[in-house]
Amino acid sequence: MNAMSSASLDRAGRPVFLGIDGGGTKTSFLLLDGEGRLLARHVSGTSYYLEIGFDALRALLREGVAETLKQAQLTPAQVTSAFAGLPAHGEDSALQGAFDALLEGVLPRARIGNDMICSWAGSLGGEDGISLVAGTGSMAYGQWGERDARSGGWGEVFGDEGSAYWLAREGLALFARMADGRAEPGPLLALVRGHFGLAQDLDLCAAINGHAARSRLAQFARLVSAAAADGDAQAGALLTRAGEELAALAGAVARRLELPVGAGVPVSYTGGVFEAGAAVTDALRAALTRALPGAMLMAPRFGPELGAAMHAARLVGVRLVPVAAAAAAA
Repeated sequence: MNAMSSASLDRAGRPVFLGIDGGGTKTSFLLLDGEGRLLARHVSGTSYYLEIGFDALRALLREGVAETLKQAQLTPAQVTSAFAGLPAHGEDSALQGAFDALLEGVLPRARIGNDMICSWAGSLGGEDGISLVAGTGSMAYGQWGERDARSGGWGEVFGDEGSAYWLAREGLALFARMADGRAEPGPLLALVRGHFGLAQDLDLCAAINGHAARSRLAQFARLVSAAAADGDAQAGALLTRAGEELAALAGAVARRLELPVGAGVPVSYTGGVFEAGAAVTDALRAALTRALPGAMLMAPRFGPELGAAMHAARLVGVRLVPVAAAAAAA
């Protein structure tokens, strides 16, 4: 995939790069030209196959590619390179071949990997460093020279610490303790009651148990952030724990990359958990200082949607930098 034939250019003779950033909540399709300008964008639902099924995932990807190319009035043959980062890719050996074949017959030049690569490529601009993902799930991924490593991403049943799902689960458990009298009542109590319209507190069981999909439940993490902003110390402690858990992921990646002690490694981040702002990033920064001396926490340069397209270009030896308008649109 190192040569760009005339068939893989648009009508103006420019290379075209398609990035697909899959996630537990939404899937974004982004088409950029070789100058980093936005050509088309499409957003659909979750691409977490454990929630929607593999057949639905295949259909979602094919429909998304078709819609994105339709917007740009391009054919699949005119896409120079495409990359799809999907949750759970690489986490089931029995499905690896099926995952890698998802775009066969749809795009002639496409690669598929884990969605952590989109976050890394976007947040760090494709440079060496460690990227933290704290969306519906959580994980860390890093590259340093010729080495790469990941940590976390074990799923909501026994992992994903620091993620929105984890934060929502811990927040709802805190509500239960408050409602029972096992914990001091705080602003979270009224926020959850109001959000679910509870006639009595135990009605939360019917609202959640057996009805809340992974992506939907993760959205309740916002209640924890709102309660913390209202002065709920126990909710604030959960956000601090989230930052500490994410720092532990970064520290594990650093050890697997065999970084020199005190190396000035850039660490960046993406995902909805960071919408809580300083309540999470301050805890993360403090924990990184302890776990990874020399680490430099930096705001993400670009989002994972752009990261997917940037990585598609990287696969054919092109360094793609999105223009400001494309970054704003994404």
